[in-house]
Amino acid sequence: MTTSDQAPRDLVGFLDFYLVQKAPFQIPGEIREFLVKFGYLITPWIALVLLVLLLPGLLLMLGIGTAMVPFGGVGYAAGFTYLITVVLLAQLVLLGLALPGLFSRKKSAWTLMFYSQLIGILFSLLRGSFLGAIIGGLIGLYVLFQIRLLYVN
Repeated sequence: MTTSDQAPRDLVGFLDFYLVQKAPFQIPGEIREFLVKFGYLITPWIALVLLVLLLPGLLLMLGIGTAMVPFGGVGYAAGFTYLITVVLLAQLVLLGLALPGLFSRKKSAWTLMFYSQLIGILFSLLRGSFLGAIIGGLIGLYVLFQIRLLYVN
């Protein structure tokens, strides 16, 4: 095995190696062309929709934590629910920070989306959705790394 056949040791390089270079399916050239021309119009709106979809989850977590105080005590409400709420809030903040850069196709916005995706995987794991974290995480990271070249500094 030559050094070019080995995956890099950093996380972004490792994921790029397996989700782009060694992926069994690459987005076809004409679709990549379409994404280069029109993808910057679509991706920020997807992030905006995700923000809107995640906001009720955050409000629900805050409500469940408050509702559980009489039954589980303050310890329960401040424990598990607090951790999940903080993780979800971090994902929302990263998505919100990425939006302006997504419209102008900046690499820094892609990086924020990457971190948001990782936090989303953590959120699924904390909720106990292991299969969802694996499948959703792989699909999300695959698409994210396939469009990575669309974002420049």
